Amino acid sequence: MSDWLQGARPRTWPNAFAPVLVGSAAAALAGGFVWWKALLALVVAWSFIVGVNYANDYSDGIRGTDDDRVGPLRLVGSGLARTQAVKWAAFAFLGLGGLAGVALSVTSAPWLIAVGLLCILAAWFYTGGRTPYGYRGLGEVAVFVFFGLVAVTGTQFTQLGSVTWYALVAAVAVGSFSCAVNLTNNLRDIPSDTEAGKITLAVRLGDSRTRGLHAVLELLVPLLATLALIPATPWALLGLLAMPVAWKANAPVRARATGAGLIPALTVAGMAMLAWSVLVSAGMLIASL
Repeated sequence: MSDWLQGARPRTWPNAFAPVLVGSAAAALAGGFVWWKALLALVVAWSFIVGVNYANDYSDGIRGTDDDRVGPLRLVGSGLARTQAVKWAAFAFLGLGGLAGVALSVTSAPWLIAVGLLCILAAWFYTGGRTPYGYRGLGEVAVFVFFGLVAVTGTQFTQLGSVTWYALVAAVAVGSFSCAVNLTNNLRDIPSDTEAGKITLAVRLGDSRTRGLHAVLELLVPLLATLALIPATPWALLGLLAMPVAWKANAPVRARATGAGLIPALTVAGMAMLAWSVLVSAGMLIASL
């Protein structure tokens, strides 16, 4: 069970928790928080991120991309689990998220079922299928869209029935943090991905430009987004308290660490995203009282 838990990559779970937290707080600020819809949204987001982690484990494993891997354990690549078992685990979690999504959609807006289906397809074809878009440098784009824009604004919409401008601003910040997590992972894997023919955004940009982009995503965008939220509520400035954590997450990247030296940055980047989301959400909740 510990192997399967590691394969689910708990360090990536803030990517699921953060957007639901911020989207729900944005709904509360607009006077439309619904607690049970927030819980359903959390089930959707968490199930999808575990599902996509298992799907990536399976697809990268059968391609041999993980044969020479520096990062966290992969079930297929390390031979710790049967290939088909990992595939069905991916299907199971994506299915669970789909069921929760259907329940959320029929009580909010049935057309959201189509959005959920698109999310499932994006999860699978990130590294699955004949031409996975994650092998074409589009992984960060998908992370920004689905774990940023869609997750935050979708959470608010299912509770409020509309999307506010400040939810969109917060979605940009969360999506930027999520991209930084993904980019750190791909920066670490540039040598092995290049050898395996996996052309990620980091491989396309190269080492130096990837490190520069990481600073923009981890530090600059969240900072500007926090300041942009002031008209909605000055309490959003609480998010600035998370910036030292973001600075720490960027430290190994600034220091030009490579390989295993970048692994701590992944954990801290997730903490920075969660810290920013908790603090900004707290500010929105205070303003709503």
